[in-house]
Amino acid sequence: MSFPDDRRTVPLTQSGGRPAARLAGALTALLLMLAAPFIAPANAASIQVTDVLGRTVTLPGPAQRVVLAQARHFQVLSLLTPDPAAILAGWSDEFKTSFAPDYQAALQRFPSLSTVPVVGRHAADSFSVESALGLRPDLVVMTASFAGLKAGQAADESPLIRRFESAQVPVIVIDFFIHPLDNTIPSLRALGKAIGHETQAEDFIRFYKQHMQAIAQRLADLPEGRHPPVFVHAHAGSTDCCNSPGVGTFNEMVRYAGGRNIGADVLRSATGKLNFEYINASAPQVYVATGTGSRAAKGLAIGAGVDENEARASLQRLIDSNRLGALPAVRSGNSHGVWHAFNDSPLHVVFIEALARWIHPDRFQDIQPADTLRDINARFLAVPLQGTYLVNLRPQP
Repeated sequence: MSFPDDRRTVPLTQSGGRPAARLAGALTALLLMLAAPFIAPANAASIQVTDVLGRTVTLPGPAQRVVLAQARHFQVLSLLTPDPAAILAGWSDEFKTSFAPDYQAALQRFPSLSTVPVVGRHAADSFSVESALGLRPDLVVMTASFAGLKAGQAADESPLIRRFESAQVPVIVIDFFIHPLDNTIPSLRALGKAIGHETQAEDFIRFYKQHMQAIAQRLADLPEGRHPPVFVHAHAGSTDCCNSPGVGTFNEMVRYAGGRNIGADVLRSATGKLNFEYINASAPQVYVATGTGSRAAKGLAIGAGVDENEARASLQRLIDSNRLGALPAVRSGNSHGVWHAFNDSPLHVVFIEALARWIHPDRFQDIQPADTLRDINARFLAVPLQGTYLVNLRPQP
């Protein structure tokens, strides 16, 4: 870094200089040192990233101060870098509130997370652009829906994205929720490249593709009509019976695993509500309750630090309290509980393996989703998922 000729400093090692000059030199050096983490090196090559909207986003170098518009995506960062807390400049509060057990687990691994500034809640209307800009981010990560974009809209139609871009702060758009099967790999690739961990991203992508392709191959000859009805009871117990995925989200996962999501037959949005009569008339062969563990007293006890027996007992309690005991899936024992955050994360590969085993046990008896999760913990996650993330109503070998 160069200075104008009239801004000379005295080297700190030089003796005999004037005290004022030595002080000025010391202050200059200190300011440069403090500013260093926020300034890309002069010789750093710029990075071009293609996000899920097809936008080419240019960064001057690997992002070192990232704002997550939705804090749930911290666990995606955890897949891609061994120290996700080090690059986190700001986030929403939803990881602390909606995913409290897993936040506590992350906090034990990275205590600095307790001091990460909060720039909004889980909804876009609470997000403060001013607060985010005040953190001097070099990257903001958000989804299209968070940005206020509907299908087919361009990024420049989002006031949120425009405000960051006018401040010369790059924004990349990712998606693991609306179209998870199409957008997971591009999202991982974009985020990994943006933070300078492209190799780690490609390693996980290879792992992901290997497991997803194995599922597809086993179902390639599945006859028409062999897609049993599946009821995914979203946020079970936290709301009146019964929330369900519609199109996108869990629906794509159920279909990929060879099932038919009964919610998609009547819901045209990403999520919605099914009435008791419709659920019973649909006679689901597989029942799946979801939860985050944050409301274990009423909902499903699942996630970090949860014992399998505790999770199973909460699943039975939910079935009983929602009068679902007459469902074919419950009578046969083909009922299960899962961690809800599988639906907005590349970790859905674990859930899809589990779904395939539950829906088509004859084809997937040898597949062990728990082993897949153990591999991910060992090979990728900076904050391993330790607890119960999948549970069966009846214990299985």
